[in-house]
Amino acid sequence: MADKDQQILELQQELERLKAHGNAQFDAYQTVLTRRYCSAAMSSLFSQRSRIGIWRKLWLALAESEKALGIDTITPEALEQMKAHLYVTDSDFETARIEEKKRRHDVMAHVYAFGVVAPSAAGIIHYGATSCFVTDNAELVIMRDALDILLNRLAKVIWNLSNFAMKWKEEPTLAYTHLQPAQLITVGKRAAQWVQDLMFDLQAIEQVRADLKFRGAQGTTGTQASFLEIFQGDASKCDKLNELLCEKLGFPSCYDISTQTYTRKVDLIIANAVAGLGATAQKICGDIRHLANWKEIEEPFEQSQIGSSAMAYKRNPMRSERVYSLARELMSKPANFANTLSDQWAERTLDDSAIRRMDIPDMFLLAEAILLGLDNITDGLVVYPKRIQSRVLEELPFMVTESIIMKLVAKGASRQDAHEEIRVLSHQAGSVVKNEGKANDLVSRIKSTEFFKPIWGELDSMLDPRLYTGRSVDIVEKYCGVGGPVELKLAPYIGYIKETSTAELSV
Repeated sequence: MADKDQQILELQQELERLKAHGNAQFDAYQTVLTRRYCSAAMSSLFSQRSRIGIWRKLWLALAESEKALGIDTITPEALEQMKAHLYVTDSDFETARIEEKKRRHDVMAHVYAFGVVAPSAAGIIHYGATSCFVTDNAELVIMRDALDILLNRLAKVIWNLSNFAMKWKEEPTLAYTHLQPAQLITVGKRAAQWVQDLMFDLQAIEQVRADLKFRGAQGTTGTQASFLEIFQGDASKCDKLNELLCEKLGFPSCYDISTQTYTRKVDLIIANAVAGLGATAQKICGDIRHLANWKEIEEPFEQSQIGSSAMAYKRNPMRSERVYSLARELMSKPANFANTLSDQWAERTLDDSAIRRMDIPDMFLLAEAILLGLDNITDGLVVYPKRIQSRVLEELPFMVTESIIMKLVAKGASRQDAHEEIRVLSHQAGSVVKNEGKANDLVSRIKSTEFFKPIWGELDSMLDPRLYTGRSVDIVEKYCGVGGPVELKLAPYIGYIKETSTAELSV
């Protein structure tokens, strides 16, 4: 008893020493993702308290299942004590820290710490299991729950942009190919293009979420040999054990084959789906940054926000730039997971451990930070119709030239002659714009050139931008409107979408 009191006293002294050390927020490095960009829910999910708490739930589920299958050495008292200490306290962590320093094994350190607070279970915790029973299964639980968070947040962004597309479905705007003005689309049509890419991401992440399975209790090399020994050669009980574990932890089934770990191919498949979101986000925010440069569309900008410490007039698209930057990092993650998979020799090597401790949390934190940023941006996009119209009118004379040629040919002119006349006048007008800084005067040149006299009377009516947006409105309505693919796909998420508010960025 004296030894236990002494141990408790030492732990209390160590905690007091840590408290006196200072504010860790400012005295030690913290990841920018949890400190600045991510939600409490996602940060908490990947916390050590969450992770080790899941380990304890797994140990409890294993013990309960083993007892249900006839292992009488597991007592009701042991199970009750385990249930009573699923929450990992600061003292528990300190106990494990001291033990791990001696044993150099984190799982056994926490087996010990759990046994300290559940002494009746100390001898049966982790019975038949290998470390990956808790580490791998916990990763699968955490990734499953993280995928659910991402899916909800992604659905909200799609909802924002779909509504935006419908609102601006009729507003003509310049399209750009090669980043040069091209045939007109509408503001809503461009947004619908973004929506479709996000819909592909939603589908991909839904698929990996649906396909996710459990590792279960597979033993040290995936043969279940230790559990076969526990159940005295009864293979049916090994199968039943995994059925019970899947039921308790909320998985449909276990992967058919495991080694010491579940195959790291699973991590790569998930990473490919999640990183695809990064590519989409970077494309969207790249477009928004260009549109902001042209002063057509801007991200939200608060009344007291400062764009530049030196240039007070600036309205930098910092939210889009942040998402763009985070997306670049997210897109790099699949390479790490591919390298980890390819370097797993035979049944397992431990060089997967340290890098996965970084890459799995970072991947999900990055993805959530991106989605929170996109939610904030897309729910507050500011459109400047007059500016858009002025830019359209600058280029519209060039846009209508093909229609002019068609009308002239219909009235008996040579198509080649018309093409040459248009080419000469267009280059002259372009020179005025570029070399003299004046307005596009192609229309006045056409009106003063006798060759075009047959269509002079129709020319003004041809300068309505809405004539050149093709089926943009129909395309948006069919995709984003009532009964369209977006509405159908978002149906399972509508409760979350309606209940949640737009993400507020803390910085």
